[in-house]
Amino acid sequence: MNKAQHLAVAAIGRVLAGANLTLVLQEIWRSNPLLSHQQRGAIQDLAYGVLRYYGQLDALLSLLLDKTLQDLKLRYLLLVSLYQLQYSKAPSYAIVDHAVSTARLLSNKRGAPGLVNAVLRNFIRKGTTLWELVNKNDVGKYSHPQWWIDKLRKQYPQHYEAILNASNQHPSMTLRVNSRKIGVEAYQKILDEHGIKANLVWNVALKLIQPVAVEKLPGFIEGLVSIQDAGAQLAASLLDVHDGMHVLDACAAPGGKSTHLMESAQIRLTALDSDAQRLARVAENFERLGNEPDRLVYGNALYPSEWWNGQLFDRILADAPCSASGVVSRHPDIKWLRRYTDLPAFADTQEKILNALWKILKRGGKLLYVTCSVFHEENWLLINKFQQLHQDARLLPLSHPAMTNGQLLPSFLHDGFFYALLCKA
Repeated sequence: MNKAQHLAVAAIGRVLAGANLTLVLQEIWRSNPLLSHQQRGAIQDLAYGVLRYYGQLDALLSLLLDKTLQDLKLRYLLLVSLYQLQYSKAPSYAIVDHAVSTARLLSNKRGAPGLVNAVLRNFIRKGTTLWELVNKNDVGKYSHPQWWIDKLRKQYPQHYEAILNASNQHPSMTLRVNSRKIGVEAYQKILDEHGIKANLVWNVALKLIQPVAVEKLPGFIEGLVSIQDAGAQLAASLLDVHDGMHVLDACAAPGGKSTHLMESAQIRLTALDSDAQRLARVAENFERLGNEPDRLVYGNALYPSEWWNGQLFDRILADAPCSASGVVSRHPDIKWLRRYTDLPAFADTQEKILNALWKILKRGGKLLYVTCSVFHEENWLLINKFQQLHQDARLLPLSHPAMTNGQLLPSFLHDGFFYALLCKA
């Protein structure tokens, strides 16, 4: 537990200084190759857990301290320990004892172990009362930044609490059955035979009752199934692709939507991305599934002249870079890394991508605009502005029981996404 606490503290500190949690953990794995699978799991749980409930834990710690703790490592250790005391099954005495030991490793101050011991034991004594105080504050109650809460409250007055609560839940593990190789019912039967229970969400999406390691999924290596959120799986059907069409996935990495498009129809697909490393992952996904795109291109959707071969597209999928405010349950660091001022910058880039891609879409062709965001600035407000600038853009109706005006709000079944289908008149 000492090792897990120590490295989790390092990870949390780097994220709160501005780093991406996924990249931080990857670096920790590289720097500590002898970590066991169990240790990695513990470190990941602590880092994700503290960031998922950071607003709550930070408010709680403020109540437990007489003054601001300047030693950030000790502060993060206390957050880790409070998370363990509240959300883990480990005995409280073991958590406190290990935290005291870890404090000796993290700080050369003589009083550090005593401070950690006193704060944590005080929480054990007064926990119920302290939680009541924490819940009187928005950031403490919802564990999101205040500006984020205020924006959702304004944009979704009837649903903001459900959005915030869903974003704080552990994400589901959902599979996409490769219908070119096996039917949904047939694959669900295989899962049952392996003792893995799953429920149908919609189409070819199966939500596992309990997540399992990828290597334990039957037929994964053979390409029978992929891991993809149920909300993300809607893109392929909404784009309305048919055999023989020339299709572009303009922001393809890591390849979930691209490979799904190839499973949906016999198309000529160009998979484009501006990140060479992530594009390599797209190629790996295609190889595992046993199908290949027409072109796999390293390039930026903003500048088609640098990579486009001059052939107009029948369909374009524009899964634009965004705030990722709809996938916070999977990436809890996002809510603490984003700033209110980021939204206009994302919207500007999204608008430029749409303008660039519109020029290479055929007359009568369709473009599906996608974000994994719930903020109006990146979604409806942007599409309304685009239509005003492009008189030949027709917004087509999208019908799905889980969506309202193209917006899929995060829930226990899926992440949050926005979809807008535009036809070039």
